[in-house]
Amino acid sequence: MSPLLQFLLLFLLSLLCFSHDCDAQVPVFACDVGANPSLAALPFCNATLDPLSRAKDLVSRLTLAEKISFMGHKTVDTPRLGIPAYNWWSEALHGVSFVGGGSHFSGLVPGATSFPQVLLTAASFNVSLFELIGEVVSTEARAMHNVGHAGLTFWSPNINIFRDPRWGRGQETPGEDPILTSKYAVAFVAGLQRNRHDPQKLKVAACCKHYTAYDVDNWKGVSRFTFNAIVTEQDMADTFQPPFKYCVTKGAAACAMCSYNKVNGKPTCGDPDLLSGVIRGQWNLNGYIVTDCDSVDVMYNAQRYTKTPEEAVALSLKSGLDLNCGTFVVEHAQNAISQGKLLEADVDKAITNTFKVLMRVGFFDGDPRKVGPYGGLGPKDICTPSNKQLALEAAHQGIVLLKNQDNILPLSPGSFSMAVIGPNAKATVTMLGNYNGLPCLYVSPLDGLSATVKTIYAPGCDYVTCNATSLHLEPAKAAAAQADVTVLVVGSDYTVEVEGLDRETLLFPGLQGQLIDEVTAASKGPVILVMMSGGPFDISAQLANPKIKGILWIGIPGQSGGQALADVIFGRYNPSKYLYIYTQSFCSFRYMHADNPSLTLSSLYTFSGGKSPFTWYHESFVQNVPMTDMRMRPDPATGYPGRTFRFYTGKPLFKFGHGLSYTKFTHLQVRAPRTLSLGLGEEHPCYSGNCNSISLASATERCAEMSFDVRLQVHNSGDMAGSHTVLLFNKPPRLHNAPKEQLVAFEKIFLEPGQRSSVAFCLDVCKDLSVADENGNWRVPLGSHVLSVGDLEHTFTLTVYSCPRLGPQPPTPLSDASFLSNPRGSPPKERRFDRD
Repeated sequence: MSPLLQFLLLFLLSLLCFSHDCDAQVPVFACDVGANPSLAALPFCNATLDPLSRAKDLVSRLTLAEKISFMGHKTVDTPRLGIPAYNWWSEALHGVSFVGGGSHFSGLVPGATSFPQVLLTAASFNVSLFELIGEVVSTEARAMHNVGHAGLTFWSPNINIFRDPRWGRGQETPGEDPILTSKYAVAFVAGLQRNRHDPQKLKVAACCKHYTAYDVDNWKGVSRFTFNAIVTEQDMADTFQPPFKYCVTKGAAACAMCSYNKVNGKPTCGDPDLLSGVIRGQWNLNGYIVTDCDSVDVMYNAQRYTKTPEEAVALSLKSGLDLNCGTFVVEHAQNAISQGKLLEADVDKAITNTFKVLMRVGFFDGDPRKVGPYGGLGPKDICTPSNKQLALEAAHQGIVLLKNQDNILPLSPGSFSMAVIGPNAKATVTMLGNYNGLPCLYVSPLDGLSATVKTIYAPGCDYVTCNATSLHLEPAKAAAAQADVTVLVVGSDYTVEVEGLDRETLLFPGLQGQLIDEVTAASKGPVILVMMSGGPFDISAQLANPKIKGILWIGIPGQSGGQALADVIFGRYNPSKYLYIYTQSFCSFRYMHADNPSLTLSSLYTFSGGKSPFTWYHESFVQNVPMTDMRMRPDPATGYPGRTFRFYTGKPLFKFGHGLSYTKFTHLQVRAPRTLSLGLGEEHPCYSGNCNSISLASATERCAEMSFDVRLQVHNSGDMAGSHTVLLFNKPPRLHNAPKEQLVAFEKIFLEPGQRSSVAFCLDVCKDLSVADENGNWRVPLGSHVLSVGDLEHTFTLTVYSCPRLGPQPPTPLSDASFLSNPRGSPPKERRFDRD
């Protein structure tokens, strides 16, 4: 069933439920001692015990049949122990969703705040915004749980790398860069999970997905269910794995979801190296591993990886799987045990991991309305004015300005007329994107624009696929010829890019290109092109067209996308309480949060200058590069150009990080060391200086924590206030086929006209300057590194020096006059992005 049909069906069911007054108002929970006082004597119902002890006690009381019944995402009730049926599958990618059935809407809860799709939010480069959205979503989830409308386990976020612009699910991700994606993962998971009242508990449980190297859905007949991703150890180490590592280790996510695809010949849900070895072993996952839905079934029936269903179940569980989304494991686990392929102990281990998570979210603590800190939440806490404002704010911060010829934007509201044309001009459901719920409201582009100026509407095309039958050129041309300004709202929707459907081209769908050309030619005034999509298009023709004065990418902007678009086009100023600044200053970190009484608030210009979280390619890229080629690095011998800004050797339309502003920001005087020396002990194999790179694994503890400041000034030399994203890149020495450049840090600042601000980044030599070698091991390349911010570059040389064996040394302060590398204290661990 398509997402649009699913949305319509669930909407109708919600209306039907409303008309029959069948809203559930009681949360689902275990250990209801009010109804059954004897449960109070059972250790697994004792909230003062640790989660592992409680989980083990519960497992010890279950029969084998009962244990197996807990291995699918829809469990059955166990009345003798006071455990109700539970649906593990709830989604909260960008707001509480109806996908999965663990959460639902009705007359009691008719909607939840629908934030922009993740790709647009990531374009804000605002870590604080990522976390705040997660916190608001989890508050609404808890409020829905208290009235029986949501679970406590949410299979979000999607942190796969947006490797190829054709991927239908790229819209769900934070983009193509591992550092941006990792920081999004850590912040969003923190927002979802953090229980401020009890750090040992979870507000809700998040899940990092889809692990790993998953980014092909359905391209030219290649299906995600059978695709075998051939990935080098180097690409795995520095591209595909980092977001998952940080989501688990720094974000402390309670779950990881293995993907459908195979990686180098092995199904991810049946690979003990990836599951037990890496996620639970190296990264020490404190939680459970779940399949993407029916992955074990896929392993047997589609991939034919095992000879029998029992072998597939045994392989998955012995590899480290804990929970099956679907019924396959529940149906075949008993036979697997009877045949000796699986042990009851394997089942015990799996369900112990899942029960531990339910203990941490309070499912076994009794009625959440009476115990715990979230009992007062309910429908009044959903779709609140502040939550709706945050959804609007997120869209404001993410919208990317790609062209602004003659400074046509922002427009000054006046008595002029505006033609609003295009298949997405009246978009509503399209603004929500994959994994949506029912929103609080809809503000379409036409709604937003017509609230400010007189508009003339003509769709031009009935649908984004825009064939000859649905193309209506003459009314659209007439509207453009009559109006003073024309806004063309084009792009894609569920019929073009979505889960299960990848694009094959970067050209506008169907006859949209013809619509753009003819309407632009007929227009009386300037044309502003607006793209609503989950990825880039080849807009080289539109960039070259002098009548198209402005081009905006608004992604998939959420419930208030139309209002955000209008605010950007008309340059409205809005004092914002949602720009929480994450500051890095001279190797000391300070994080200001909503619940912090010392919180510093900033005013924010509503167009904050979003930056593209992906590369914009020409159509020739997708015509010459198969989507199934997983290599990130170029291959000069065959002409393969590589992928993403880190490796692509061609000339893109726009680089990752591109985005214009309505004002002018100038970067001034990067200050950083000219030489850095990394200390090595006499026992180190590179002590004599005959190495061109140093293994992180062999760095001595005494000398590994080498950090230094990079300082610069940013000047708003324009005449409008605005926020600006400072992106710091490093170009490492060309050793080990390293990236040509890589993002190492970023910060968002706000400046009034004429104002200057200092920005300082604290970089760790061993962590931030390292690269993965050909075997996937992290190394620090010696030699010349080039730091860059905008057009500014700073070159420094990294060398080694003798570091005798000494005891622990206190941190040495870094004075304003000194730019030498010194051993430093570490910033808070939850904000570190270490590589090892």
